[in-house]
Amino acid sequence: MGEQEHPIERLIEELKRIPTIGAKTAQRIAYYLFNRPQEELDFLAEAIKQVKQGIRECSICHNLSPVDPCLYCQDEHRDDRLLCVVEEPYNIASIEKSGIFHGRYHVLRGALSPLKGIGPDELRIESLLQRVRDGQFEEIIMATNTTSEGEATAIYLTKQLKPFKVKITRLAIGLPVGTDIDYADQVTLRKAIEGRLEIKD
Repeated sequence: MGEQEHPIERLIEELKRIPTIGAKTAQRIAYYLFNRPQEELDFLAEAIKQVKQGIRECSICHNLSPVDPCLYCQDEHRDDRLLCVVEEPYNIASIEKSGIFHGRYHVLRGALSPLKGIGPDELRIESLLQRVRDGQFEEIIMATNTTSEGEATAIYLTKQLKPFKVKITRLAIGLPVGTDIDYADQVTLRKAIEGRLEIKD
């Protein structure tokens, strides 16, 4: 093929860009896809296109959704007194599966990480403060991950929210330090939500 890049090698390199997918996993996926019928690959390619074309960011909570506002923000039966702050949209699905939380959500779209160049301006923090300022929230649950970035984000937000005189809590026991809440089983996550602790100075 001369200097032309091998198609499978190119696919492997692209797959490696996805978080948590290393070289060997990318290689397995690439060869798996090669062995699938063309029709299946066409469906997959179309689904990938639709992610960008058919999904938008909710103007209220910043969740990713086919509609704006998202279904969680539209739901009149959710508790307007509770606000759960998460890092990423997929964290909402994990919490919803626990079946115990019925309040509102706010998605930061990341966590503070100076080494990666992610500061407060790169996250949806200003809109969070505005929602608390304009809303009737009585409790804000910091459901950021237990990684160093997630903990730093929770501490930073607690300081920013202190003037609003609202109760601020953190997910409790059961979540291993340094992990993403998306990896927690539903029983563990349920107990972490039930046993959340208030953050105090």
